[in-house]
Amino acid sequence: MDKENKFIKFKFRSNPSCHCNCCGFCCPCRCKPPFIPEPPPPPPCHFLVYVTDAGQLATPDNMVSVIDTASNTIVATIPVGTAPLEVAITPNGAFGYVPALFSNNVTVFDTATNNVVTTIPVGNQPLGVAISPNGALAYVSNHGSNTVSVIDTATNTVTTTIPVGPLPQGIAFTPNSAFAYVANENILPNPGSVSVINTATNTVVATIPVGLRPRSIVITPNGQFAYVTNESSNTVSVINTATNTVVDTIPVGLGPVGTAITPDGAFVYIVNKGNNTVSVIDTATNMVIATIPVGLSPDQVTILPDGTLAYVTNQLDQTVSVIDIATNTVIDTIPGFNGPTGIKTGTICIG
Repeated sequence: MDKENKFIKFKFRSNPSCHCNCCGFCCPCRCKPPFIPEPPPPPPCHFLVYVTDAGQLATPDNMVSVIDTASNTIVATIPVGTAPLEVAITPNGAFGYVPALFSNNVTVFDTATNNVVTTIPVGNQPLGVAISPNGALAYVSNHGSNTVSVIDTATNTVTTTIPVGPLPQGIAFTPNSAFAYVANENILPNPGSVSVINTATNTVVATIPVGLRPRSIVITPNGQFAYVTNESSNTVSVINTATNTVVDTIPVGLGPVGTAITPDGAFVYIVNKGNNTVSVIDTATNMVIATIPVGLSPDQVTILPDGTLAYVTNQLDQTVSVIDIATNTVIDTIPGFNGPTGIKTGTICIG
């Protein structure tokens, strides 16, 4: 055995001032020490999805279930207030905010530990929630008091309360965090509306008439359009955010409620509660290009940040349907929930 083979070989990256790679002392290299070990490759990661278990009206629940999207199984549950209907995750993925309809509060949990960090009192029957893209604010719609509570996420305190239209529900922020759009369900047969809030002043700067019982809102990544589901009109209103006027109305399935948009803004997914389907809208044409059967009484939908999968809560089936966005087909059904309604994905992943 020659002398060279007595050395153990280690992979090294050469001095940053050099332009070669070396294997320690086992190969010739003209670079000068110190040699720097190659860092290990980053671990593979996958997204987590958070689902509110609202239970039933007579027997409401108080949990959030956590789905590991690598296995499509429930890996944790988080205690929250009674009858949680929606959830929002901060843009950095660190915290979740869950309003509880019957507890009149918002639970904040740490996504790293799934532990509750605080509970924030808000208005009467809080229902919808959204986090501003800059992460500074959480807006909560108080369905029973016709207001929106503004939470400073740095201190987790309510800093102001904004009057909006009757029976507010879904909320969406523009990408620059400058405006928030709030769907006001109103009382039938009166048409619903959307309140536009200037987040710098926390005042309503416009009110836009839409269809009957508007439920949720999603805004395109370029901030130019808002899509609003009208549950009792079986339509989606398209709002031009520059003029705050409705520029199109799209027929969809029966009882549209939840909305989500692909990261590239090309498609909007609409959950039709009345006929157990999801309509897919092409935002270039505002036409429905696919209709996907899911479970019973579907409610909300979220799309993974990589744009590959959509997850839909099925309230009466106690399941979540997983849709392959490339094919618009259901590829998995996850059991084990209790009246699942709200659903969101953070920008986090676990290795």
